Amino acid sequence: MAVVYNTHTPQRADSNPSQTGFMRNKTPEEQALADLVIQALNLEEAGIDDIDPEAPLFGPDSPMGLDSVDALELALAISEQYGFEMRSDDENNAKIFASLAALNTHVQANKTAD
Repeated sequence: MAVVYNTHTPQRADSNPSQTGFMRNKTPEEQALADLVIQALNLEEAGIDDIDPEAPLFGPDSPMGLDSVDALELALAISEQYGFEMRSDDENNAKIFASLAALNTHVQANKTAD
């Protein structure tokens, strides 16, 4: 089994980081979005480093235990921070909110403000 080391966190090259306990480093944009998640949802016990960018944000497999009310609060905070509207009736919401990485991809593609 090959092990790939980066400057911060060892990662197994042949496995899903969110299933092994190892996570890849977050991009600066993911770091900022993770901070927004923590602030918007008042997750005082969570730190930015606790949010795996590839792990589910919502649902039964989510290590954070977030629910649909949290999704609405987070969508509002993202809309205010990044200057675009996130709609609750968007048919792609399951994909958009699948993980921090997926959410960040959507935010970066649609933001009008920093």
